Amino acid sequence: MKNRLLSIALIAVIYLISTGTSYFLFSENPTSKIIKTSQPTSGTGTKLTFDETLPKTEQCPINGTLYSKEQRAWWEKHRPVGIMIENHQEARPQSGLSSADVIYEAVAEGGITRFLSVYYCQNSEEVGPIRSARTYFLDFISEYGASPLYVHVGGANQDGPADALSQLEDYGWAGKNDLNQFSIGFPTFWRDYDRLGHPAATEHTMYSTTEKLLQFAATSRKLKVEDEDGIAWTKGFVPYDFKEDVATSQRPTAQKIHLEFWTTDPDYFVNWTYDPITNLYKRSNGEVKHIDRNNNKQLTAKNIVVLKMVESRANDGYENNLHLLYRTKGTGKANIFMDGREIIGTWRKDTRTAKTLLFDNAGIPIKLNKGTIWFEILPTNGILTVK
Repeated sequence: MKNRLLSIALIAVIYLISTGTSYFLFSENPTSKIIKTSQPTSGTGTKLTFDETLPKTEQCPINGTLYSKEQRAWWEKHRPVGIMIENHQEARPQSGLSSADVIYEAVAEGGITRFLSVYYCQNSEEVGPIRSARTYFLDFISEYGASPLYVHVGGANQDGPADALSQLEDYGWAGKNDLNQFSIGFPTFWRDYDRLGHPAATEHTMYSTTEKLLQFAATSRKLKVEDEDGIAWTKGFVPYDFKEDVATSQRPTAQKIHLEFWTTDPDYFVNWTYDPITNLYKRSNGEVKHIDRNNNKQLTAKNIVVLKMVESRANDGYENNLHLLYRTKGTGKANIFMDGREIIGTWRKDTRTAKTLLFDNAGIPIKLNKGTIWFEILPTNGILTVK
């Protein structure tokens, strides 16, 4: 009996040590709360498919792409999901970016960009690596109606203007549409240490799927297309206007967009190369084709929208003053690329929940092409060159 009690006690101690270690490794700040950790596993992605032979007559409200009535019946049962995906060189190729309807890219720290990938009309079998929240990405996901799902692993929580976790509390999202992995465990989230075929640092190993996230939101948070109070997510949502692609004969033969968010590290320079046949822009990162590991295809977008925003330091006392801020509200310059052409104009965002509106230099609202929209948040001192 004594040996049995000692064994139980030993198991409990090991569990507490491993849980505590996981907490200190995965959080940005040891004072953050954590309820339970994920368990290492792999191969837990689920594949949801639709009949691609059906007529594509239904427009996605997020980016205008046409899908079948079958697919529309699926997306109308849930709400948009915004997922934080990192872009550290050691995390590439990421999973799930090619399935996003809209993507926002901005520097998280040290010149390394991070993505807010928004899913609504498409499913992704695996998404990741998932990383922490930043305040300016909250401003962008807030554009997607009432209580959009926001998925992340912890976040900036130093007292001050970059305190994303406190802001989630202030917005009334915590414990509701805020899907913070620190309070949600396996099997919704899991860690895959060997996903890239070699050992990876712990911060590059957190994954989920859109289906698992939607299921958790529906069952644990009562968030489907409507919340418990009967409020649909579409309340307050303002879609963009969309147009048809220009005819093939009217497209230029080439266009290349080069972006340097910070000029310190070429591994994070971005190139978009226009393909007139498909009318798509193909992405390279650090002069290497940027691939989605789910399908081994190069990432593409129909619309590249460069928003020039003032970048500043939070000055919140965080280590090396790494936390950044972007002036996401107000107005600024914008460069919009589609159909192989550039439109020089402006952007405007009046409040946190207001849509980021796009105008040409004559003040006329811009209609985007139907397809993936990729927003590049470029510091006003960043570099944009077009050839």
